Amino acid sequence: MTGAATALKVSGVILPSGERRDLYVADGHITYEPVAQAELVAEGWIVCGLVDAHCHVGLDADGAVSDEESEQQALLDRDAGTLLIRDAGSAADTRWIDDRDELPRIIRAGRHLARTKRYIRNYAHEIEPDELPAYVAQEAQRGDGWVKLVGDWIDRDVADLAPCWPLDALRAAIDTAHAHGARVTAHCFGEESLPDLFEAGIDCIEHGTGLTDSLIGQMVAQGIALVPTVRQLENFPDYAAAGEARFPAYAARMRELFDRRHETLRAAYDAGVAIYAGTDAGGVLPHGLIAEEVQHLAGLGISSQDALGAASWRARPWLGRAGGNLDEGDPADLVVYDANPLDDLGVLDHPKRIVLRGHVVA
Repeated sequence: MTGAATALKVSGVILPSGERRDLYVADGHITYEPVAQAELVAEGWIVCGLVDAHCHVGLDADGAVSDEESEQQALLDRDAGTLLIRDAGSAADTRWIDDRDELPRIIRAGRHLARTKRYIRNYAHEIEPDELPAYVAQEAQRGDGWVKLVGDWIDRDVADLAPCWPLDALRAAIDTAHAHGARVTAHCFGEESLPDLFEAGIDCIEHGTGLTDSLIGQMVAQGIALVPTVRQLENFPDYAAAGEARFPAYAARMRELFDRRHETLRAAYDAGVAIYAGTDAGGVLPHGLIAEEVQHLAGLGISSQDALGAASWRARPWLGRAGGNLDEGDPADLVVYDANPLDDLGVLDHPKRIVLRGHVVA
């Protein structure tokens, strides 16, 4: 940490309300009651700590990484303004991060659950459908209220994307997660896996490039959230090229999904699907990309207010965490910028001051 005072003061415009106020930090929490001798640490535009709703601390392209590497990943996210992470699947045990005041808060989904030999090597528990409910129960107990399924992946028998789980297994698994107080999200690139996941009561979809108008309507009706990981979708042409020799149908599918990705995701936004920002860092993508992801969301035609809200004041209550509006008594996790990011989202690239757990950390 770069330093901590007995009490801190931050002055400026609080977003999203737009109200100009003096905000104080005492005992790790926010107060608007003046605190004598509080140290003024920043002035500017004040946003709650940013939220990365799809991030893999403890993971790289080859699987679990060391605690030292996990720490560096978390620091990259923190220094970009990400102070709350929904870790959407990791093979590493990162529980120790909770004891480190200078590292972001993490909401874990346990380890990915995938079909045998149908996901990235060293990432997931690779299991069969009859095992899914038991593994969901296990990961629900290991996580912090979320479980992550791999909904579709390459099926070598058809040489293309295909659903990983039958409907009866999904129903049992999602019912099990809900009974343990956990929500369920699923990696889904294509369309075919989505109807059964929706029928089984899924809570969230990652990527969602296979959505159709009718499925989007069903998402809205059921309150299913979407974390599109827009920056990750830019890699689809590379995935297509890598698989073309063995899986030409898959390669064609990935290119088709890539070509209509903006149209698909904009249709979801226009229909009222709840969209949240996630970088998908920790595999092929580096950490610290939350500002870029917000800008990519805006590139879909999403308003600046909604794009930033997807990574801040709307994401926190969705994840069951306080602090979205920086209310009295909220945890003192906030980021200060020199200019209004709603006027120019590029401002997010350069945080002026970061306060985490009541301490100035950057």
